[in-house]
Amino acid sequence: MGGPVFSQEAWARNIALYETIRTMPFNAELAAGTLSRARFRHYILQDAHYLLGFGRALALAAAKAPDPDAFVLFARAAEEAVVVERSLHEGFFRQEGIGPETFAATPPSPACDHYVGHLLSVAYAEPYPVVLAALLPCFWIYREVGRDIHARAAADNPYRAWIDTYAGEDFSLAVDRVIAATDAAASVASPALVERMHRAFTHATRLEWMFWDGAYREAGWPV
Repeated sequence: MGGPVFSQEAWARNIALYETIRTMPFNAELAAGTLSRARFRHYILQDAHYLLGFGRALALAAAKAPDPDAFVLFARAAEEAVVVERSLHEGFFRQEGIGPETFAATPPSPACDHYVGHLLSVAYAEPYPVVLAALLPCFWIYREVGRDIHARAAADNPYRAWIDTYAGEDFSLAVDRVIAATDAAASVASPALVERMHRAFTHATRLEWMFWDGAYREAGWPV
């Protein structure tokens, strides 16, 4: 039991993967304000699909939470994934001329479908600590990428509203709470279970890369 703090070790194990995400074309062009509208449009449509699945996985984490504080943390996070972030999407949907019919007619991309399916399968089948480790990269990597982009984005960047959301203090505090909950779960887990948590964290981090890469390529189903 115990040992190194899970989050610190997980981040250290995946630092090269994070750097690949930070510097990938989608995020580099988003920071520069040169990302094409078509790529951003693809991204926000898929992100709206993703957040519905992510919210369901968070609700399952809440259901598995061992104490009331953790239950409330993840129940609220599930609500925010669907309600708060949807309001952000709707603003960009209006800006891009995307109506409910367009969203309904746009299926989840391969990367989105894979990521959501993975999170839901983990949330249903794995114990609570592994569920949190799978959910954590979406919070943590978004914050770090958001901070990095915010630091180098011009004030007139057309994607400034999006950038400011993920570099904001409210989101950062929410991420800190999820990190703390994940570390608390790891602190009482067996070494074998902690290793399963590391595998879940790394796989979800890879899927973060796949999601942005798929948006950059505007990837759809090949058949």
